[in-house]
Amino acid sequence: MKPTHIEHIGIAVANLEDSISFYEKVFNLECYKIEEVPEQKVRAAFFAIGQTKIELLESTDPEGPVAKFIAKRGEGIHHLAFAVTNIREQLSRAKKEGIRIIDAEPRKGAEDLSIAFLHPESASGVLIELCEVPH
Repeated sequence: MKPTHIEHIGIAVANLEDSISFYEKVFNLECYKIEEVPEQKVRAAFFAIGQTKIELLESTDPEGPVAKFIAKRGEGIHHLAFAVTNIREQLSRAKKEGIRIIDAEPRKGAEDLSIAFLHPESASGVLIELCEVPH
């Protein structure tokens, strides 16, 4: 697997507006988009830093994965997302190499990207997201 770049760093937050304010004030960044992703039970806010993004994630459901993450670990880095081409091929390769995957098939993520997750048990405790980017 050869990623083209780090697509984004996902950060679990309890309050999206407070966290947006922090990144805008401290780093002089502009939140260019807020999007609800019902399938993942989150609202996401995005900041661009060069080719990489910061994705702030606020749960919309107390039983959602981000809410559970915060309850267990507190706010903080939730996942690291790599940009890849041909996500289906990358998932197939990962399975053949014995990597534990969460998503056997890509699904729609924020910003209309095709995404899939690799289990943290296969990545030294880090939840890895693959994001298919156009060529």
